[in-house]
Amino acid sequence: MENQNFGNDIITLTDDDGKNYEFEIIDAIETDDGRYLAMIPYISDPKAKLDDSGELVIVKVFEDENGDEYFEDIPDDDEYETVADLFINRLQDAFEINEED
Repeated sequence: MENQNFGNDIITLTDDDGKNYEFEIIDAIETDDGRYLAMIPYISDPKAKLDDSGELVIVKVFEDENGDEYFEDIPDDDEYETVADLFINRLQDAFEINEED
């Protein structure tokens, strides 16, 4: 996914089909395995925001040869679960988090 910054907390990710999605970054974690972002879909319409599930999206941050950051899904299930647990522990007081099996 390719990204474009819109201020400090809102980014646009572009999928492989060229479709854009806006996300609000709500947290970042750095571990020995890399840097990760927790995001929720960005919705500017307050009414639509009330109806949104607020699904947490977690991506890994990479750097290309020019030093520009890009984000990708975490392909390893164990790595994803470890990072997701870290975010849930950090964010559960600020957000109502319902864990899915």
